[in-house]
Amino acid sequence: MSLLRSGVRFTSTHVVSSVRMFSSSASRSKQRLVIIGSGWGGYEVLRGIDKKRWGIRAHTQSGEDVTIISPTNTFNFTPLLASCAVGTLEFRCAIEPVRRYSPQVAAYQAWCDAIGESHSTLFSPSTCDSQADSIHQIDFQMPATPPLPSEESSVPLVEGSTTETQFPGTGTLFTLRYDKLVIAVGAYSQTFGVPGVKEYAHFLKDVRDARAIRTRILECFEQANQPVLSDIQRRNLLNFCILDSLLNARRWFSGGGPTGVEFSAELHDLLHAEVARYYPSLARLARITLYDVAPNILGNFDRSLAAWAEEKFRRDGINIKTRHHVERVEKVKPLLIILYNSRGSAVPFGLLVWSTGLAPNPLIQSIHDIEKHERSQSLLTDDNLNVITKDGQIDPDVWAIGDAAIIKTAVLPATAQVANQKAKYVVKKLNKIVKDQPHTKPFEFHNQGSLAYLGDWKAIYDRSTAETGIKTKESGRLAWLLWRSAYFTMTLSVRNKILVPMYWFLNWIFGRDLTRF
Repeated sequence: MSLLRSGVRFTSTHVVSSVRMFSSSASRSKQRLVIIGSGWGGYEVLRGIDKKRWGIRAHTQSGEDVTIISPTNTFNFTPLLASCAVGTLEFRCAIEPVRRYSPQVAAYQAWCDAIGESHSTLFSPSTCDSQADSIHQIDFQMPATPPLPSEESSVPLVEGSTTETQFPGTGTLFTLRYDKLVIAVGAYSQTFGVPGVKEYAHFLKDVRDARAIRTRILECFEQANQPVLSDIQRRNLLNFCILDSLLNARRWFSGGGPTGVEFSAELHDLLHAEVARYYPSLARLARITLYDVAPNILGNFDRSLAAWAEEKFRRDGINIKTRHHVERVEKVKPLLIILYNSRGSAVPFGLLVWSTGLAPNPLIQSIHDIEKHERSQSLLTDDNLNVITKDGQIDPDVWAIGDAAIIKTAVLPATAQVANQKAKYVVKKLNKIVKDQPHTKPFEFHNQGSLAYLGDWKAIYDRSTAETGIKTKESGRLAWLLWRSAYFTMTLSVRNKILVPMYWFLNWIFGRDLTRF
């Protein structure tokens, strides 16, 4: 069942009295492109498309138009989130605004929760005959902004929905029509159904998570500094637990996702610099514990590099506990939250950062007419990144990229690096399509290597398994220079190319800011 010429329905944050339709005034030559998601895949498509051809012409009826739909109006540069979470960088260094491309691009902030087929039909002027096309609707059942006074309960909740929002059951639906669709919705944090994780753990997927973690770290020290607490209570508050896993993939350079490792390193730098200076008695009580379900951390790196990283962490006093599973997380007292692991131990903590994998986006779960990967439930695509329907047909007008999709013939790691390269491939294809030029070259992934920061201006870099180019691996200060230069180079805007090195320099001169507001 093809998704071509669909209706896309979203939750609007504008005042409207009924569902709004944007599907009746197009000529055959007008192509509508809709991008769902503003992550490494969706935002790169938005950046790269030919704005002179794929752009809204406000005063003409000819030409093409493009719309991007996302629950946030920013792109998160995920490799820098760990630095933002401890104050090494400020939060704006890790985000790019989606509306930078307005008004050439229409941008709507909305949640997408399901794709459903309506029972009505649509007779489009773009069809040459009177054949009716079935309408597929992507329902944005939950708004991404606060509801208006007239929208207190206008949209019912989707039964069994896992969409996280502060404004459930509100918002007004509207429908968009498309001719070309790029699905780049990403994935959610995987909790594996462990009780208490959603309530008491922190994730590290976007800048809001980084802000919450930074606030909690400072809160732990301020609470522990109160004179009414015992040393045992202070130790409990200043126990920082990080759960990492090879399943996590929200990184640029790594298939195994060293998010937890890098956050542990950044937190170690904070504890041994600013915290040791301003909270000297508390710094001695603070502990960092890194848990992993695998036998070793950084399992996708060269084994010698991973062993070097483990030895460095042990010298730095970071506890590494491998082959550990979390059974549940409970709040026992107002200042006591306990993690229970698979070995029967009860571990009190002040902060728990959960970085253990990716769960399917509810939108992807709701799609039933496209083939999915048996294990991850990601959409399956061909080597041109077009989705494959259940009957084995290729839909030439729908692409799926990023964490939401897997190439059927070549399963690649769900990393930012893969998503970005897929997006650049789709950009080339769309820019060829808009010029009526053929583009049949299949997608090829080029591994650029793996990087991980380990603290104290040291890192590891692994390119020993690259198929092309120089095969090398580095550790220590040289790898740290490669780490910083790589992410500085990849910052997307001139503003952040100035801000990122500026904050690195300010942090080196004045230290991190420990204010909490």
